[in-house]
Amino acid sequence: MRSSAPEPTATIGDVAVRFGLPQHVLRHWESVGLLTPVRDSSGHRRYGPAELARIAMILMGKEAGFGLGELQVVLSGPDPMRHADRLRRHVAVLDRRIAEATAAKELIEHALACPLPFDECPHAREQIDARIPAGPG
Repeated sequence: MRSSAPEPTATIGDVAVRFGLPQHVLRHWESVGLLTPVRDSSGHRRYGPAELARIAMILMGKEAGFGLGELQVVLSGPDPMRHADRLRRHVAVLDRRIAEATAAKELIEHALACPLPFDECPHAREQIDARIPAGPG
């Protein structure tokens, strides 16, 4: 009896072009356990719809700031929500990064609008002084 699932037919070269990735990236993801393409009778990797979806999820995870190790854990089972605590911690990291980026953007926008040299601007001076660690005693 034949399975109704489509046979994996895309080669690593096809997949690399399709996703705009170097082939060595796909091989690396396989070596760390993120991908498991089937092999044909000649030993060549073949990718089907499930592997393509997995690559898309890996790329989405990387865009969200996850490292490969974190992705390996989060994608290790059928439901990423099994790792809700890890996902919540990542949201906290992203919130901190967003706050830092927003503060940096506001400082740059202020510097662009301020007629004073950056190191003479009271707003910038406040930011500069806040970055100088206190001395001993």
